[in-house]
Amino acid sequence: MSNAGVRTGRPFSDAHVLQDLGEGRFRADLDDVWAIGPKAFGGLLMVLMTDAALARLAAGGAPGLDPLAVSADFLRAPDLAPVDIEAEPLKLGRTISSVVVRLSQGGRLMLHATVTAGVLADPAADGAVRWQGAPSPLEPAPPADAIDPADAPGGPQGIAAACEMRYRRGSLPFLTGDTGAPEMAGWVRPRGEEPDLLFALMAGDILPPTVFNLGGSTGWAPTVQLTALLRARPAPGWLRVSSHASAVVGTQFDEDVTVVDSAGRVVCQARQLALAPLQG
Repeated sequence: MSNAGVRTGRPFSDAHVLQDLGEGRFRADLDDVWAIGPKAFGGLLMVLMTDAALARLAAGGAPGLDPLAVSADFLRAPDLAPVDIEAEPLKLGRTISSVVVRLSQGGRLMLHATVTAGVLADPAADGAVRWQGAPSPLEPAPPADAIDPADAPGGPQGIAAACEMRYRRGSLPFLTGDTGAPEMAGWVRPRGEEPDLLFALMAGDILPPTVFNLGGSTGWAPTVQLTALLRARPAPGWLRVSSHASAVVGTQFDEDVTVVDSAGRVVCQARQLALAPLQG
């Protein structure tokens, strides 16, 4: 089915309903719920492509697989209009399967991705977690003084209206005209439902660009390439998201993001190359 006009009180689930056209071809509608200005939000595009890859594998006799890694090249930015998605399996394996996915609009290729699928280990199983790095610097749930972007004048706008978000106070100095290190931290969860693996994937691209804190323009910072690793299914509750840039050189910057669930498990790791907004 198409997701045109669907409103169930679950904006995330509503946004990644695919129309199955058969033979690995799908169609989806992009509207202004998950958007950055007049363009579709890149995190949602990653979800749509991953959804299509898993559906193609299931149709080919490999149901129940999880996305383990998603690597996407953002060639062009789709408008808020229908898109066509084509998923082609490259390998169907006992442990790992791979699918190439192409997202087009109006006959033009917009994104190209590879989705690696398998079965995630259960971190709750005895001996499953042999080692994990330092815990998230954030509490499992946002404190009372966390910044809620939905409180902005005029009410929630853009992605802040599509999901619940909070930011650690002081982590967004650009909002008050100040500058700081290119790093951010906050909490996110879907409205009307608990986070799942695909929402964890999208959370890897949910925070504002870290370069905003360096000063200058806070305009569009388009992603060039983004690779995300999915590590565990998230527990119910808030996801804790931390991001930082290691180098901002010319018009290009990198961004590393770690997403941790309410139980303290790493559920997504993402790294992207993006273009910084032009200096104003």
